[in-house]
Amino acid sequence: MNRRTFLKSTLVGTGALALPGFTLSARAAASGSRPAVLKLCSQEGRIPGGSLKEKVANLQKYGCVGIEFGGNPAGRVAEIKATLKGTGIKVSALCWGSQKGDLVSLDLEKRKKGIEAIKSALNTAAELESTGVIFVPCFHKQSELKPAELDKVLEEIFPDMGDYARKVGSRILIEPLNKKETFYINRLEQAVAICNKLNNEGICMMGDFYHMALEESDQTQAFVTAGKWLHHVHLATRDHRILPAQEPHSYVEGFKGLKQIGYQDFCSLECGCKKGANPEVDVPKAFDYLRQQWDAAKV
Repeated sequence: MNRRTFLKSTLVGTGALALPGFTLSARAAASGSRPAVLKLCSQEGRIPGGSLKEKVANLQKYGCVGIEFGGNPAGRVAEIKATLKGTGIKVSALCWGSQKGDLVSLDLEKRKKGIEAIKSALNTAAELESTGVIFVPCFHKQSELKPAELDKVLEEIFPDMGDYARKVGSRILIEPLNKKETFYINRLEQAVAICNKLNNEGICMMGDFYHMALEESDQTQAFVTAGKWLHHVHLATRDHRILPAQEPHSYVEGFKGLKQIGYQDFCSLECGCKKGANPEVDVPKAFDYLRQQWDAAKV
């Protein structure tokens, strides 16, 4: 199927969401009456330890409450459940990605396989009782479509995917990325536009301090705009994507936004250790620094 035929058959209209130019007035989330909580966690690979058991023990020692896994760890469900049992550590989210852009592909067979793959990840996320599955529609060079055309693809595939996520007890989390990584969905308000348009609790979003530092002019406002749709947050510094406290970087303004919406979900490390640093020393320092930043975010 060529591009012209594809657009005629599946992309009726001119891109209703008009994401690049979209603006949305801020509004508090329905859950804003609840006090926000700082639930610190980390991606599995960022934590010192030679095994999952050792990593989880370190997370406990650091005062954390969650762990994030990459991809679809369907083959590790028994191991993960057994290791986490009785520890107080929960699975925060699955960092699944884009499946090479298959879900928005011009090749409908690829799209079908991509949708099947993310549904499988949703099954795993539900079984692990996690927040959801992090999804990026496409990185650079993974789609030939324009943003307005991609809007239409998501409008077509998301209702069923959102319903499926709700059915199994999970959700899809759209992740905005900076313009160096994708031309599509760079700011939180753009993901909010999709969530509002669909109004499906199975289709939600997340925010990443690294990307937000590059794309958002007001991090407080960005999180307030995300409101009830926001269900996961990634933590990293702007310049080198390293651990908090290893280079100057403030989280205070963003944390103010999380407090204003009564944020209840996880904040997870997605960053590396500075070259030459000792992760056994610097990772717990990063968590201590984030707690200080949270306390400094007065609202």
